[in-house]
Amino acid sequence: MHADDQSLTEEGLAPAGRGSILLLACGALAREILALKAANRWDHMDLLCLPANLHLWPDRIPDAVERAVEEHRDAYDTIFVVYADCGTGGLLQARCKALGVEMVAGPHCYAFFEGVEAFAAKAEDEMTAFYLTDFLVRQFDAFVWKPMGFDRHPELIPMMFGNYTRLIYQAQTDDPGLDAKARDCAARLGLRYERRFTGYGDLETALAAKA
Repeated sequence: MHADDQSLTEEGLAPAGRGSILLLACGALAREILALKAANRWDHMDLLCLPANLHLWPDRIPDAVERAVEEHRDAYDTIFVVYADCGTGGLLQARCKALGVEMVAGPHCYAFFEGVEAFAAKAEDEMTAFYLTDFLVRQFDAFVWKPMGFDRHPELIPMMFGNYTRLIYQAQTDDPGLDAKARDCAARLGLRYERRFTGYGDLETALAAKA
């Protein structure tokens, strides 16, 4: 993880009991949630981030969430799980229901940044699109390039991305540096580039509803 993202995640590990609501979130959302907390002065919300690399093993997410909920449940009035389904095939939603905690609606962060309904409406036309968020642009090598083996075997790129036609960068912020890096990611994968500003989408709406 990039040093900036690591430090932001550590800043999000608030002492238990300082606020009345615990946001139990994916580390990939640390920057966005901290920005929303600061902008809206949601001081009653604490943020606890689980490692972003759990997305490399989505079957581990429900157990990790359950452990965190059980550890911190007694210190908060409410725990809100800031994950979408994230490849768990409904297992995370079932686990949250069993634990009596709510979670963000949607299949993944691409959907809730776009807006779940808007994303679903475009799904058929974007079946051959590969998405990146601000976090994934910053962490492209760690979460895409190296785990897929492209650093060692670039010949795998056309095999694994041959059916994709474009890379859509869902930008949460207006950052020319990230735009340039996302454009480079598209070139490395041999995909047409598109930037789409989403802001925080349904993530902001979901957190505001808890505030």
